[in-house]
Amino acid sequence: MNRLRNAVVLLLLAVLAVTMVGCGGNGEETGGESSFKIGIVTGTVSQGEDEYRAAEIMVERYGDRVVHVTYPDNFMQEQETFIGRVTELAADPDIKAIIICQGVPGTAAALDKVREMRDDILLMVGVGHEDPQVIAEKADIAVDRDEVERGRTIPEIAKEMGATKFIHYSFPRHLSIPLLSQRRDRFKEECEKMGIEFIEISAPDPMGPDGIPGTQKFILEDVPLQVQTHGKDIAVFGTNLSMQEPLIRAALDAGCMFPEPCSPGPTMGYPGALGIDVEGMSGDMKAIMDAIEEEIIAKGGAGRFATWPVALNMTIIQSLAELAFQAVEGKVDLSDLDAITAQMEKEADSEMLVRRYLDGTNYYVVIAGSYIFGADN
Repeated sequence: MNRLRNAVVLLLLAVLAVTMVGCGGNGEETGGESSFKIGIVTGTVSQGEDEYRAAEIMVERYGDRVVHVTYPDNFMQEQETFIGRVTELAADPDIKAIIICQGVPGTAAALDKVREMRDDILLMVGVGHEDPQVIAEKADIAVDRDEVERGRTIPEIAKEMGATKFIHYSFPRHLSIPLLSQRRDRFKEECEKMGIEFIEISAPDPMGPDGIPGTQKFILEDVPLQVQTHGKDIAVFGTNLSMQEPLIRAALDAGCMFPEPCSPGPTMGYPGALGIDVEGMSGDMKAIMDAIEEEIIAKGGAGRFATWPVALNMTIIQSLAELAFQAVEGKVDLSDLDAITAQMEKEADSEMLVRRYLDGTNYYVVIAGSYIFGADN
C-alpha cells in the first residue's frame, strides 16, 4: 500500500512540474510570441549620451529581451557598417521590433534591407535626419522633436531673456536635414517679427577632419568673439549635440544667453558644462534641474539659460521600446495618437504636446515647455 501511495504522489508531482513549466511557473513565459526581443540602435556616448543611456535603461528594465547596439561615431563615412548593425539584429528571428535613434543618414536604406529580409518586424525611428516623407513610408512609426514649432518657441524664449540678436551655429550637412533647415527658416521669420537680428555662423562639421574636438574648440573660441562684437544681449544656439557643452561654458563665461540645447532636456550639455555628477540622481530629472539651477545662479547666469525639464531623446527611445512590446502583443495601435501621447507622457512624467506631422502616416512630432533657470532671482 505504501508503495502504491508513494507512486501516486510521485506521479502527481511530475504532472504538477510539467504543468508549471508549461505555464511559465517561474514567472517567465516560454516559447511563442511571448519570448520575443526588441533591438535598439543608438550612437555611442560621445555622439549622443541621452540615447545611449535610454537604451541601457531599457536593458535594465527588460534584461536580455532588449538588445542594444551602437552605430559608428563616423556614421557618415561608415554607413555600410551602420546598415550592417541593423540587419544583424533583423537576422535574429526572436527580434520582432527594431528602434533606431537617432535616424542618421543611411536609416532609410537600412529599413529597406530589413524589409527585404523580413516582413514580420516592426521598424521604429526616433529623431530622423532624412526626409520625413521617406521615413514615414518605410517605418511603422517615427517620432521627432517638433522642430518647426521650436523655430517659434526658441526665439520667444530668447526675447523673454532680453536678447537683441540670435546667433545660429550649424554646418551644411545639418542644414540639409529638412526639419533643421525648416526650423532655421522659421528662426529667421520669428526673429524678424520680434525685432531680433538673426546671425548665421558656419561651424566645422564634427564629422569633418578635425572631428568633435575641432567643433568644440571653434565654439569655445568664437562665442567670446561674438560677445566682443555684439555685446552680451545675444542668444547662442547650435544644431549639433557636441556643441552644447562648449556653448553653455562659453555663454556663462562671456555673459550671453543660451535659450535651449538642440536636443533639450536636463541631461543635455548642462551637467558636463557645469561639472555636475548625475550618476547618483538615477534619472531624477527634477533633482538634475535643481542642481543645474543652483550652478547657473552661482555663476551669474540667472534668467539667461533654459531647457526643457524633459530629456526628449531618452523619452522617445523609452516610449518606442514600450510601444514595441505592446504592439507586437497586439495591445496598441501605432496610429492611435492618444496612445502615443499617453506613453510619451508616462515616460517623461510630464505633459507633452504630440501631433501627427504628416497626414495619413505614423510620423509624430513632440514638444514640451521650457524652464528658464533662476528667472525669479
